[in-house]
Amino acid sequence: MSLSYLAIVRQCDNFPYHQDNPEAYHAARQQFYAFRVSGCHATVGHIPASIIHKFKWPACWSIDHTAKTAVLGSGFPESARVRSELLATTMHQMAHTDHFAILHGWRNETFPVYGPGGEVLLEIERSASALFGIVTYGVQLTCYVQEDRGLRIWIGRRSRSKQTYPGMLDNTAAGGLGTGQSPYRAVVQEAVEEASLPESVLCRGLRSVGCLSYYRVRGTQAGGDDGLLQPEVEYVYELLLDADTIPQPGDSEVDEFHLWSVDEVGDALKRGEFKPNSAIVLVDFFIRHGILTPENEPEYLEIIARLHRRLEFPISITR
Repeated sequence: MSLSYLAIVRQCDNFPYHQDNPEAYHAARQQFYAFRVSGCHATVGHIPASIIHKFKWPACWSIDHTAKTAVLGSGFPESARVRSELLATTMHQMAHTDHFAILHGWRNETFPVYGPGGEVLLEIERSASALFGIVTYGVQLTCYVQEDRGLRIWIGRRSRSKQTYPGMLDNTAAGGLGTGQSPYRAVVQEAVEEASLPESVLCRGLRSVGCLSYYRVRGTQAGGDDGLLQPEVEYVYELLLDADTIPQPGDSEVDEFHLWSVDEVGDALKRGEFKPNSAIVLVDFFIRHGILTPENEPEYLEIIARLHRRLEFPISITR
C-alpha cells in the first residue's frame, strides 16, 4: 500500500462534505440523531441511531424519532452542573448494560461540551464522548533535531496493550484536553509523562504552531463500536531538541521512540502505519517546514483545506 498525502488526510477527515457530495452527506446524517440540550438551540453532537434504539433512555431525555433528535434535560434546571449529572447517570446506566464496549475504558476524566457563545454546557466522561459525537480537543507535540544530514523527527510507537490503535506509530507526545486544562499545560504534561522530557527544556523551546480540525468516522481500531463520530480540534506544538535530549518512554502509553529522517517518516505515513490524527499532524509539519510544497504536491490546496475543517458544532472560543 502506498497512500498519497491527500489520502492520508482523508483517512482522518472522512465524514462526507456537503459541498462535495450532498447526497452522501445527507445519507450519512440519516444514520444519526442530533444531540441537543434543553435551553440551547444548537446541535452539539450526533448519536448513532443504532445506539438510540438499543438503550432505554431515562426520563431526563426527550427522544423524537421523527425529527431524529435526542434532547437532554427537558424539565430540569438549565445549568452545566445539572446537565453533567444527568448525563453521568445516563452513562453509568449504559455501562451497566454491557452493550457499549467503548465504556469499558472508563477514565474518570471529563471533556467539556461548548455552546454557541463558547460557554460550557456540560461535561462528559471522556470514554463516552464518541457515543454522543461531541467535539473533542487534544494536543500534539512533534520533536525534531536539525543535523548536518537534514531534519530528523522523534517518532513514538504506541503500546501494543493500548485499547486504541495498539502498536501504531505516533507523534512524540499527544493527549486529550480535559475540562479546565489549557493546551500549553496539557502538552507539557503529556511530554513529561509520555516522553520523559525535562519541563525546563519544554518551557524554553516549546512553540505553538496552530490548530488542526477534522471530522472522523471512527473504525474498530479506535476502540468501541464501529462508526462512531469524532469531530476534533488538535492544538499543535513543536520543539527543536539538541542531540543530547532523547525522548524515553515514561509511562505505559509508549513502547519506544525512533529518530527518523523525513524520508523514513514519509514512507511510514504512506504505508498507513500512523494513528490517523498523528498522521495529519506530521503532514502539517511537512507543510510548515517546506517539505510538502505547491511545487511538489499536486493536491496541496485540498490538503491544506482539509486540515482545517470548519466543524458544524459550537466550539471553544476562549479558554
